[in-house]
Amino acid sequence: MKINFGVHLGFAITRYPEPEIWTRIISKQLGLSHVQFISDLLPPELPKSIINEQIKKINDNCEKYNIKIDNTFTSPRYNFIAHPNQKISDYWFEWFKEFINITSKLNAKGTGSVLGIQSFNTLEKYKKNNLNYLIKKWNELSIYAKNKNLEYLLWEPMSVEREFGETISKTSSLNSKLNKKKNGVPIKLCLDVDHGDVMSLNHKDKDPYEWLRRVGKNSPVIHMKQRTKNVHGHKPFTKEFNKVGLIHPKKIVDELKKLNVKEIYIYLELSFREREPYDSNVLKILDESINYWYKYIT
Repeated sequence: MKINFGVHLGFAITRYPEPEIWTRIISKQLGLSHVQFISDLLPPELPKSIINEQIKKINDNCEKYNIKIDNTFTSPRYNFIAHPNQKISDYWFEWFKEFINITSKLNAKGTGSVLGIQSFNTLEKYKKNNLNYLIKKWNELSIYAKNKNLEYLLWEPMSVEREFGETISKTSSLNSKLNKKKNGVPIKLCLDVDHGDVMSLNHKDKDPYEWLRRVGKNSPVIHMKQRTKNVHGHKPFTKEFNKVGLIHPKKIVDELKKLNVKEIYIYLELSFREREPYDSNVLKILDESINYWYKYIT
């Protein structure tokens, strides 16, 4: 099994938005060649002239530093296509299509997002209808992605019912429904080791390793961060958190090997508060986390 280890570019938002800078950091300071590009670094709502100009800069600098944008992902936390207002939902659908266009021009294999986020009102009154609508619209996006020469779409199982895929069984069932028609690119999972319903009566829904065993075969991409028992967040793999952390690289790799897949992408998805000393130590913390993982994947 080939493990492509890289980083989710969330850390670069506002800190390193310039393509010539974040590419140099990824290559020269962090020693990586794989990234998951995010929509905050090139919002699809920008004028097309700016988008095309930025795409050229990104591609030129990725080539310069031998960096591969394997796939892309949305970064803001919005209702997206699940928005209760139909006009706003339609806007997000078109927004996604433009992000697929960007993804294709960045020579990435696929793009992804949360499936959609329901309001409390839609969850209570229209859950079934809303889910059927989302499946329909994601199928339309998969056809559009196929026409743009992508290989797959990704959706990320979350931790509460409003955001979909909060349990292993629901994730498995929903992913089957999303792929029932098979007229576009496959819609696959992007698992996050820190997600899952912590209030579930099934203890397996709280176990990141059980998620990998049960649905990992359908997840070519994994968002990786350290996880502790009581507090969830995008924790780094630093000495402080590794002492109490539930995520052990060797154990993760051992579980992945059992899936019998040819290739998988692991991205460190870490977040850093805009407070000192965290803000100034972002690259130091990333470097420590990367070095910790390298011992188990190289």
